[in-house]
Amino acid sequence: MKDEEIIVTKEGFRKLNEELRNLIDVVLPEVIEQLKEARAQGDLSENADYDAARNRQAEVEGRIAQLQHQIENAKVIDEVSGKSNVVRIGCFVTIRDLSDNSETRYQIVGSTESDPENCKISNECMLAKSILNHKVGEKVQVKVVRPYDVEILKVEAE
Repeated sequence: MKDEEIIVTKEGFRKLNEELRNLIDVVLPEVIEQLKEARAQGDLSENADYDAARNRQAEVEGRIAQLQHQIENAKVIDEVSGKSNVVRIGCFVTIRDLSDNSETRYQIVGSTESDPENCKISNECMLAKSILNHKVGEKVQVKVVRPYDVEILKVEAE
């Protein structure tokens, strides 16, 4: 059975690889050194430093496995270039919430890159699902518990 594709932008793919390299080349060797130092202290049954290092090793190795899975199953989306009128993954889109006339600019990214605090929304969230493949000027209903309408004002590449 093939794993589900994980959609990422080129920048997101670069960051996944960068984090993986850092964990393998920098963090894991540090943790292994901490384990060696803790073992040198003697009795491991009551050694808090050893337990902490083992826990950290498990966390780091778990994250490495997760990143390797994401990278192996990544589908890097084509960059959105120039001006486009159609909302696609990777683009920046400015919308107006018609309930209060507020405007917000989002980038639509894959789920692993989602960062709502920095206006990067996952292609799997209802807002993105609702506006994907729609054009500038269109009004779209976002179907959530309390549906609301938005208007697509602008679509642009990075």
